Amino acid sequence: MAGVALGVILGFGLRPLNLPQETLQLINFPGEIFMQVLKMMILPLIFSSLISALAQMDAKESGQMGLSTVLYYLTTATLATILGIFLVTVIQPGDPSIKGDHLAHVDNDNNVSAMDTFLDLVRNMFPENIIQATFARVQTTYVTMRPNIAVKNETEAFMVKRAVGLTEGTNILGIIVFCTGFGIIISQLGERARTVVDFFVILDAVIMRWVMTLMWFAPLGITSLICGNLLELDDLSDIASVLALYTLTVVTGLMIHTVITVPLLYFFITRKNPITIFKGMIQAVVTTFGTASSGSSLPISMQCVENACGVDRRISRFVLPLGSTINMDGNALYEAVAVIFIAQLNNVQLTIAQILTVSITATIASIGTQSVPAGLVSILLILNTVGLPVRDVSMLFTVDWLLDRIRTAINVLGDGYAASVIHHILQKNLDIADSRNDYKAEIKEEIELLKSTETSRKNSKEV
Repeated sequence: MAGVALGVILGFGLRPLNLPQETLQLINFPGEIFMQVLKMMILPLIFSSLISALAQMDAKESGQMGLSTVLYYLTTATLATILGIFLVTVIQPGDPSIKGDHLAHVDNDNNVSAMDTFLDLVRNMFPENIIQATFARVQTTYVTMRPNIAVKNETEAFMVKRAVGLTEGTNILGIIVFCTGFGIIISQLGERARTVVDFFVILDAVIMRWVMTLMWFAPLGITSLICGNLLELDDLSDIASVLALYTLTVVTGLMIHTVITVPLLYFFITRKNPITIFKGMIQAVVTTFGTASSGSSLPISMQCVENACGVDRRISRFVLPLGSTINMDGNALYEAVAVIFIAQLNNVQLTIAQILTVSITATIASIGTQSVPAGLVSILLILNTVGLPVRDVSMLFTVDWLLDRIRTAINVLGDGYAASVIHHILQKNLDIADSRNDYKAEIKEEIELLKSTETSRKNSKEV
């Protein structure tokens, strides 16, 4: 929290100095390195934690956990979308008079298809090369071509050709699917796979120890990231005057979803105090706000969920990586508000059918968002789905840097609640399975021994 506050103070304090580009680059550099090290640990952490967790479970238990997790995330995303549509309809932040010709335009790509987005999501779930999935993912592109046949009326005609290709970026969803299948198969081999399981358990312990060391440098990295973003903004007056009501609408929706909707759902399912989870996830939420990436804060989230919230590691190691990909409550709410806001700017009254389309499309589109700092591509998809112009999306870039951090932090906090809910639902089944299987009980004891060794070293250093 201190890093965020210090970054904001330095960012606003240094703006009047009009620092040169080289100085801004140096200010951003510590945060850039901090982000790179965090991202460097994502892949080995997912491989080690997910495989070791699922290897200690039966296929039936893994299936129950996966189904429960997906249903829970769909429920929260739907509630977030409905809340966003309600608030933007009541508050009416869109005022056509604020539009001006000085605003930059975004290229209109009318060929963005909801079906192509869904098919890309499924394609990425099953990568043809798991090594390739670590640095590239499948994405449909649209190429405008001139036909070879001449047109009779002598006017130029163009055709759009869809092409499925690779784009730069980690295919987190495909890696999760691979690790899930790999871990379930290992669980069926039992004692014969003991060496493989031990390898991933120890690798997971090494990565988490590395994360604890890295967190000593978190305040410096977060301060650098926040300060650098504020110094790079061209005109802060746009946030204060033109888009203040829009920002207020989104932030209000995110706060209501975080303070009321999700805690009430958690209490309804578990009958436990939701404040405990909120307190336990503070460190992960602050880190996510600084980095604007739920994937980068995944190691810290695991540490908070297991140590502060008391969630079984087998559950947290499955739910959190999956949640970093499909839990996009903040994005679903943000996209719904943004689309209706643009409709209000253009004096377009959406019908009930169009509002329902926005709700469904925003929920589905948010699920496919990768765990990297989000852009506005999903909004373009929804705008084209309901036939709204995309040129006004450029206005949203002014405040997207701030809203992106807030909604991503909300997503990470939601992951903590999700892991706790799944823990409540399945913990009894996991305990019964452990009592019937000596092999799994021994592995669990080894994991606890690694944790106790770490704790004893901390205590010896303090003495």
